[in-house]
Order: sequence, then structure tokens, then C-alpha cells
Amino acid sequence: MLAPLLPPPVTVVDTFGDFGDSDGDGTFLFPEEEALVATAVPGRRREFTTVRHCARTALAAFGFPPAPLIRGPRGAPRWPAGMVGSLTHCTGYRAAAVARTTTAASLGIDAEPAEPLRDEGVLNMVTLAPERTALRELAAHRPDIPWDRLLFSAKESVYKTWSPLTGRPLGFHEAHITLHPHGTFTATLLVPGTTRTGHPPLTGFEGRWRLHDGVLITAVWVPPAPLRQAPRSSQR
Repeated sequence: MLAPLLPPPVTVVDTFGDFGDSDGDGTFLFPEEEALVATAVPGRRREFTTVRHCARTALAAFGFPPAPLIRGPRGAPRWPAGMVGSLTHCTGYRAAAVARTTTAASLGIDAEPAEPLRDEGVLNMVTLAPERTALRELAAHRPDIPWDRLLFSAKESVYKTWSPLTGRPLGFHEAHITLHPHGTFTATLLVPGTTRTGHPPLTGFEGRWRLHDGVLITAVWVPPAPLRQAPRSSQR
């Protein structure tokens, strides 16, 4: 489901079902990961275990042996050196996407149930006034799409892409999302996008979206920064 939204250098592993962590299917948690879900309810534990199994399977395609995926300062997993990635899970769906830093500077994915947001208060919290106007126009043409939830998912993917590049949080009102009915979206950043990775300053992102089997999924991918060539010395 997710793979068509990302370019071939990104490896995707996803599933519509949960794996157990003790039923012989190859899934397990490292002690460092066990500590993160020590008090979690069984459902939360299963989705946590499954999404990490997806991530380890994706990393294995690059030759990485199984290793714990613990959280960084803002909750995102810490990926092995030379790798970037993103995880997502919602009711009935789990996914991981990973790539080498030589082919991707950052990426972000998000999955949401294809249902409207709970109430207008939540909508106002996560959207800008121009975005709400656009949502009404989109709903008039395609009422079958929960556009408000899709916009929320797009902002989540944008945040997951932004954070590793900048080392800073990004508020819901600090990026303007333009959704396109044909399966793409544009994010315009409303705050300075200075990076800590040597990547040029960020001004926005291009993303893609898909609705399949009751799940909305969004994805953003940023290519690596072009290599800067040293200036040639003048010849005398």
C-alpha cells in the first residue's frame, strides 16, 4: 500500500495484521524496547512489536542485523548510522520505510483511519483558516474523501520529515498544506527552515497520498543535498 508513494531507493515493509511477540513468527522485542511498552495494554504492545518487526525487516534488506530501535529526543526511532526512516501505525495497518542517507536526506510517513476528525475543535487546532476553506471546496467535489483527516496525516508526515533535518519541532500552524485530488500535496513552511545536516534551508515539501481499504496514508521524501564542488583555483 505504501510502496507506490515512495521512490525505489526507499524500502517499505507494511502489513494489515499484527504479529505476536511470542508465537514463533519471528517477532520479538529487545529489552530496551520492552521497557518502552512495559505498562502498555496488549493492543498497544502488539502494534509496537509489529511495526518494529517491519522496520527490522526493512533494515535487513540493507544488510543490518536485528537491533533495538529506541526513541530519540522527540519520540522518533534512532536509526542505524547511514540510514533514515519513518514508522507509522493506525487501526489495522503498520508500516516502516527506510533508506540510505546517500539516497534520502529524510522521509516521513503517516497512516490514519479514513474517518473525519472528531470535532471542529480538533480541526481548528490542526489547521489554518485558508486550509479549512480549501477543505470545504475539496469536500464539495469529492465527498468520499475525509479531507480533514488527510490534511492531518499530511502534516504528520511533514513533521516526521522536518524534525531529523532541523532538530526542532514544527507546530500544526507552521506549515500550510495544499491537498491535490490526484494524490499529491504541497507543504509550504511558514517558519525558517535552517537545517543542522548541511542540507539547504527548507522552504517546503512535496508529498503523496493514497486511500486504500479504509486507511489514508501520506508520505514525504527529501533527496540528499547536492554535493558542493570546491571552487577551481585560477590558473596563471
